Amino acid sequence: MLTKDSSKKNVLRLQKKLRFNSKLVFAFILPLLIINPPTLAQLSDTARWTSTVQLDYSSKSNITYLKANNVELKLDVYAPRNTEKPVPTIIYFHGGGWVTGVKEGSILSLLPYLEMGWAVVNVQYRLANISPAPAAVEDCLCALRWVIRNADQYGFDTNKLVVSGGSAGGHLALTTGMIPASAGFDRQCPGKEELKVAAIVNWYGITDVEDLLEGENLQYYAVQWIGSRINPRKIAERVSPLNYVRNDLPPVITIHGDADTLVPYSHAIQLHQKLERAKVPNELITVPGGGHGNFTKSEMLRIYKAIREFLNIHLHTGNNQEQQKSDR
Repeated sequence: MLTKDSSKKNVLRLQKKLRFNSKLVFAFILPLLIINPPTLAQLSDTARWTSTVQLDYSSKSNITYLKANNVELKLDVYAPRNTEKPVPTIIYFHGGGWVTGVKEGSILSLLPYLEMGWAVVNVQYRLANISPAPAAVEDCLCALRWVIRNADQYGFDTNKLVVSGGSAGGHLALTTGMIPASAGFDRQCPGKEELKVAAIVNWYGITDVEDLLEGENLQYYAVQWIGSRINPRKIAERVSPLNYVRNDLPPVITIHGDADTLVPYSHAIQLHQKLERAKVPNELITVPGGGHGNFTKSEMLRIYKAIREFLNIHLHTGNNQEQQKSDR
């Protein structure tokens, strides 16, 4: 029989594992949501999906996609089971100002795409304490190359790859989807594959890194990421999405609060205006009074409704889960 002390120790050990292992999070938490059939029938569609998600998805954690500076960079894959054809795939980059954060912290941001029946790739990249800019940009492009190279194994639809992330992750989603091969940022993982995505979902991402290095919009996370380098402004210019706007970009949807104090709302406006002038399909979802994320429930429902509609229009994804059922 377990004593009170031994039970407490077991719980603490499990909590420690859950904190660092996204696979364990899904394996432990989701079964707790599975309930008896009579009660299940009374749930919403979303709750019923949550109770059976383990049956519909396989997960593989901490797959090495790149080794850089003697660091093995990892990603996690959540892929639908028993699909007869490739599925749309979201590639997600966590936030943290390029100086902090872990991919496991983004798990809840992935759930809406799992509910849509998409595959999800959750990516780690080098932070500033390991390598300053442009290392994170290089890593995320290499993650995209890994996804393309491994599409057949995991069932990724390479014609429906979408990059996304929040804050610094939004910036990396933009650079991954916008930077051309001519910029030379893929030299860590050379290859012949065209690094192309079908759409970008940008959550309050930095679009002008140089703007954050000094002046009224100074942010020390940006200074730390660029580091004490020769020509820091030149480096900032090379990793700023605003400098890569052109007419052949994929569609972009941006979500940004107009009271954000960490990434100025002006970054979203400038990106939207430049994309409009270049005639790139795009949409700006403004959250009135919204800060740096942490939006209200009603705002999040509005935002995800807009994202689904945007992706359906430009990728013709519809409800992928319903499509899978009809294909079986």
